[in-house]
Amino acid sequence: MGLRRNRTSPALRNLLSSESLHPKKLVQPLFVAESLADREAMSSLPGVFRDTKQTVLSQVESDLKAGTEHFLLFLVPGHKSDDSIPVQFYEDAIGGIKKKFPEVFLWIDTCLCSLTSHGHCGLLDKKGRIDNDSSVKRLSEIALCYANSGADGISPSDMMDGRVASHRRILDSNGFEHVPVMSYSTKFKSNFYGPFREAAESTPGHGDRSSYQIDVRNREDSLLSSLRDAQEGADLLMVKPGMTAIDLIRPIREATDLPVGAYQVSGEYASLALLAENGFCKFEDALRETWQVFSRAGASYLITYAARRGKEILS
Repeated sequence: MGLRRNRTSPALRNLLSSESLHPKKLVQPLFVAESLADREAMSSLPGVFRDTKQTVLSQVESDLKAGTEHFLLFLVPGHKSDDSIPVQFYEDAIGGIKKKFPEVFLWIDTCLCSLTSHGHCGLLDKKGRIDNDSSVKRLSEIALCYANSGADGISPSDMMDGRVASHRRILDSNGFEHVPVMSYSTKFKSNFYGPFREAAESTPGHGDRSSYQIDVRNREDSLLSSLRDAQEGADLLMVKPGMTAIDLIRPIREATDLPVGAYQVSGEYASLALLAENGFCKFEDALRETWQVFSRAGASYLITYAARRGKEILS
């Protein structure tokens, strides 16, 4: 484990400090879709947009002014492919943000669900089953493409076996020893991902993700998955969805001695928005309450669609 990777920038040091939750410990997801002609509001996620390579620059500028330092970028190619990587799109989207805003810390989600024709997080064999090894190879090639394009951090979300070790090897052997890996280390098969799948165009075309995402009933698998990723070289760990995995944050941290964050996923965010829309709560107060609970549970950082409102909500 390279401890210095988590000390290499002010933004990382802010994210991983031992302080209670504050705006600099929040990560804002962004969606860039190659097929869009203009930005697109998401009705299911108030305040969240699907952007173009151009409009995302205005969004990042606004978020920076609001105090956001960390972004988690989801790239949605216009052409779905099971055998190629849209290198130019990735380079343009990542490079465009980093060229204009070198001060941001840009994490890139590494998965195949938005790229493949079938919407699964890995490649399929001839029988339609996930082929773990070929998936890991392709994912690691994409991780290297991201790093070459200017990514500050890599965030594998696919849940394939061995992907963290493979990412670490390919990054280190190509001069990216300094690039940290923030792993979706305990990620459940969940009913709370619906709005995200719409935004990322990542709904499986057949079946579900039970063969690679964790069964929510299985505590042992939940802990082992994070322990494995820590042993393979992950620098940061994560539970997802946040609220349904909140009991695991402290045990994972105690077992690995690594920073453990939580992802307040699209369904959680949308649920609060729907309650507020129907007059059952104030949206900002409900968000603040959930964030305080994540902090109480020991989360080192929080990925949330309202990170750009962190100063306002936590004030």
